[in-house]
Amino acid sequence: MDQPAQPSAQPPRQRPQLPAWTLTIKDAFDLSAGMRRVLFTTDRISEFSYKPGQDIVFFLPDPSGELGRRHYTIRSLDRQTGVIAVDFVMHGATLGPNFARNAKPGDTVEVKGPRGRIVFNPQADWHLITGDETCIPGILHILEHLPAGARAFAFVEVQDSSWQQSFETKGDVAIEWIHRGPAGPSSIMLDRIAAFGLPDGKGQALIIGETSNVRTQRHHLISRGLTREQIASEGYWRPGRNGGHDHVDD
Repeated sequence: MDQPAQPSAQPPRQRPQLPAWTLTIKDAFDLSAGMRRVLFTTDRISEFSYKPGQDIVFFLPDPSGELGRRHYTIRSLDRQTGVIAVDFVMHGATLGPNFARNAKPGDTVEVKGPRGRIVFNPQADWHLITGDETCIPGILHILEHLPAGARAFAFVEVQDSSWQQSFETKGDVAIEWIHRGPAGPSSIMLDRIAAFGLPDGKGQALIIGETSNVRTQRHHLISRGLTREQIASEGYWRPGRNGGHDHVDD
């Protein structure tokens, strides 16, 4: 007697094969007490293609000599000068901040990418973007590159006003900086978007930040009628985890 077929196990998520780059540090300076910008060049700059909101994966040596993966969003790329800017949140003596703090012109670092799905959808009628301090580079880069007439609403939770940055855009943008105090899991962004009236038409939501906050916001927007395909969500960090991003699809 034939036995019933057993369901096959789902294969593990495979990391995409990303282009590899050697970046050379050109300069580094503080934007504020909590944010430091590092400028990079590469001899293959003409091949470097990305969409605002995507990140690159840095391979940074840890005290044991191993390489740790750290994701950082591209803040800008100047094609004329061949300079890539990446902003680092200086949150303690971990791999990313230590790298940015000690960055010297002429030093090199190995990276892969770009990667990521937190990008502008030109087919949407409006755009909702939420995030915290770690998301400022990506959010502002997306807003700066909006085409004329693109309608976007951005909510950014930060510790205080020292984190706010100015920017220019051709889009129709409303941005709100929400002062929160210390970072971590909380309902402050969920409460804000719960009070936000969704505009008419088909929207796009880009939800990023601390993983548990991202997940609750995603569930809330789905409960209000957005489809899963309308929401791109990714956890940039969570307490107790060093490095890596969380794909939030549930």
